[in-house]
Amino acid sequence: MPRFYCPPPIPLSGSFELPPDAAHHASRVLRLRVGDTVEIFDGIGNECHGLIADLSARNVTVANITANHNKRESPLHTLLAQALSSSEKMDWVIQKSTELGVTEIQPLATDRSVARLSAERTTRRLEHWQQVAVSACEQCGRNVLPQIHAPLDIMDWLQQVKTIPDTKYILLPDGTVTLHDQTKPREKTVLLIGAEGGFSQAESAMALHCGFIPIRLGARVMRTETAAIAGLAVLQTLWGDF
Repeated sequence: MPRFYCPPPIPLSGSFELPPDAAHHASRVLRLRVGDTVEIFDGIGNECHGLIADLSARNVTVANITANHNKRESPLHTLLAQALSSSEKMDWVIQKSTELGVTEIQPLATDRSVARLSAERTTRRLEHWQQVAVSACEQCGRNVLPQIHAPLDIMDWLQQVKTIPDTKYILLPDGTVTLHDQTKPREKTVLLIGAEGGFSQAESAMALHCGFIPIRLGARVMRTETAAIAGLAVLQTLWGDF
C-alpha cells in the first residue's frame, strides 16, 4: 500500500487533501487512480488509511479515512552519533539507520571527516537528510521520524554529553569489549562512529574521558557506513525488537 508523509496535523477520520509533494508523488510518479487505497502518517506516531476520492495533476483527496494503530517503534532509544562522510555514504547511513529504528542521529565534524560543510551547505544538507529519513519511513512503515540534529564539532558535542547518564559506546578497532559483554541500558544508548579514516587520537581520548565505552565489532575493520549499520543491528538484536 502506498504510504505518504503528511506533516501534522492529519485527520484520523473523514477526508484529507494531500500536501503538494505527496500529491505530486501519488498522481505523477506512482500514477495512482481514484479508488486506490493509501496510507498517510504524520511522523509523530499517527497513521491512517483511506481511498483516493479525487485526483488531478495538482490535487489528491483521500476520503473514508480510518485510523490505524500500528506500533512499529523499537523500545530501545538509540542515538547514532555519526562522523560526517561523503554525501552518498551519509545518505545511506541515514536511510538504513532509519529502517533499523534509530531514534536520533547526530552528525559530527571530525578531524578526518571527508565532508566539510559551510553554514549554507549545512542547512541544505540537513533538509536533504530529513527528506531521506522521510522516504525511508514511507518505505519501512515507521510512523515516527527520527530526529536529525544539526551537525556539531565532535569536541563540542562530547562536552555536551559528558555528564548525561546515558549508555555511551564508541566503536574502535582496538576496543576492549563487545556489545555482548554489556548489560541492557536503562536510558538512551549512544553509538559513536568515526569517519572514513577513524578517530584522531585526541578525539578517541576525549570520548573515553567523557564516559564512552570502547567496543569492537569482531576482528575486522569496517567502513564507517558498515560500522554504523552493524552496530545498530546488534543493539536492536540484544535489547530492541529484533
